[in-house]
Amino acid sequence: MAQDHETGGVTGTKDKDFNLITFTQMCLSNALRMEAYCDDAERTGDDEVAELFRKAQADSRKGAEIGKQLLAQRLGQNA
Repeated sequence: MAQDHETGGVTGTKDKDFNLITFTQMCLSNALRMEAYCDDAERTGDDEVAELFRKAQADSRKGAEIGKQLLAQRLGQNA
């Protein structure tokens, strides 16, 4: 549920911008984590699970790219 107030006064960053930054960071972090999960699955010969993690990694990379593009656009506007 959306909050009725902006908390950017605490961080110095508007909530929506902070959320976009956090989303991008989490996607990048997840892409790294999925690499380790893939390695674990492949080491045990579980190709089905490894493929699941590869797909999740690709989705995380896509989310990170979209987030980075939006951040670049918005940071350029505020410069």
